[in-house]
Amino acid sequence: MIHLPRLLFAAPMSGSGKTTITAGLIAALRQRGLRIAPFKCGPDYIDPGYHALAAGRPCHNLDSWLIPPDQIAGVLARRSADADLALIEGVMGLFDGYAGNDDTGSSAHIARLTATPVIIVLDARAMARTAAAIIAGLRDFDRRVKIGGVILNRVGSLRHAVLVQQAIEQTVGVPVLGYLLRNETLTLPERHLGLVPVAEPGRWQEWLDEAAQRVATTIDLDRLLAVAATAPPLNAPPVEPLVSPDTGPPPLIAVARDEAFNFIYPDNLELLQAAGAELAFFSPLRDTALPARTAAIYLCGGFPELYAAQLSANQAMLAAIRMAAAAGMPIYAECGGLMYLTETLIDLQGQSFAMVGVLPGHSRMTPRLTLGYRTVTAQTDSWLWRVGETVRGHEFHYSVWEAQPTDLPPLYACLPDAMRPQPASEGVAIGQTLASYIHVHFLACPAIAERFVAAASTFVDAKTQ
Repeated sequence: MIHLPRLLFAAPMSGSGKTTITAGLIAALRQRGLRIAPFKCGPDYIDPGYHALAAGRPCHNLDSWLIPPDQIAGVLARRSADADLALIEGVMGLFDGYAGNDDTGSSAHIARLTATPVIIVLDARAMARTAAAIIAGLRDFDRRVKIGGVILNRVGSLRHAVLVQQAIEQTVGVPVLGYLLRNETLTLPERHLGLVPVAEPGRWQEWLDEAAQRVATTIDLDRLLAVAATAPPLNAPPVEPLVSPDTGPPPLIAVARDEAFNFIYPDNLELLQAAGAELAFFSPLRDTALPARTAAIYLCGGFPELYAAQLSANQAMLAAIRMAAAAGMPIYAECGGLMYLTETLIDLQGQSFAMVGVLPGHSRMTPRLTLGYRTVTAQTDSWLWRVGETVRGHEFHYSVWEAQPTDLPPLYACLPDAMRPQPASEGVAIGQTLASYIHVHFLACPAIAERFVAAASTFVDAKTQ
């Protein structure tokens, strides 16, 4: 049993201000000298960037659909081992998870698995006493979830905040721990996949400082910490550090990281290192060569469509990756990485940009969003998968891969579910290049990190023979 003060910030719906309040609280409490371990429920890549910036350390995902639920408490404990407090941002509405009749992966599920008190972030615009009914409903829907308090967001005035506070506290009995006034300076920029990532240029530190100052002014941090301290000891396995095996010189895996490519779970990188890899980051936007000694490439997701002209203009990097693929170097690409590997990327205006060309066909942006959890089964033996292995993943994209030959060997088969009743092929395996729209959290199948490193070592050995 592990003593860990902790809180989970949830809401009735998306867009309530969870990210702003969570990041602001992390920054404000860090200014007090506390070490905060940040977490994000669900598969999101963007919101964790704000929390990592605020905490000065990586933000890890807690997704009880992607990761086996019995591992969630252990992940929380391991990533909080040196922290004074863990703060977790929820996902969507409190009970929104895999399906309408299944809250797996929801904020509520994470709260139950970790016995974490929940703070409701309530967008109180255009309401007063009705706020109490909403809080009562959230409290009573599943009494296994402990609602420890409420933070009011976007209130119009102090008088408005007092009205809502009175309604909630006097009729429901849940304490209101503070509020934030409506303020456009705290509105974060958004676009087609959500907030703009902090990996891109922006006023992120200025915004964070403003959020921290406002949070500390109108939210009672001491009462918040007192609620966090009511969390019972965390029932988790003993914390065991990830240790790299001593198997000789580590092979180097080149990982794309810049404004165009930054959707990657910190756990994936740490598992690769624990399996014996050396990691080196490179920019497909600016670098003209892969890192020295590259033995495998990890092309993660991101926004290549926003940087298509610059990616296309970097002919040296396009050629370097093309040559690596031709030489049989293992390449693993997810979503935006797949788009980068096609012959061309076509934006919403119909403009076409030449890409790497390892995958035949083109990726084309569309107005239609494809998203959801997926269960996929490997369709071919490869350096990463064995035929018939099944793993859970997710996809979230506006592009489609078109004009590819029909005889390309698929990487996965997507199993039917409530969102996709018909089975479908997904991704491709061409030589040693594996590409798909499916994002995979390596904790769902830790063996793939070991296989990734083994494939890189094999490539090194083949070159030296």
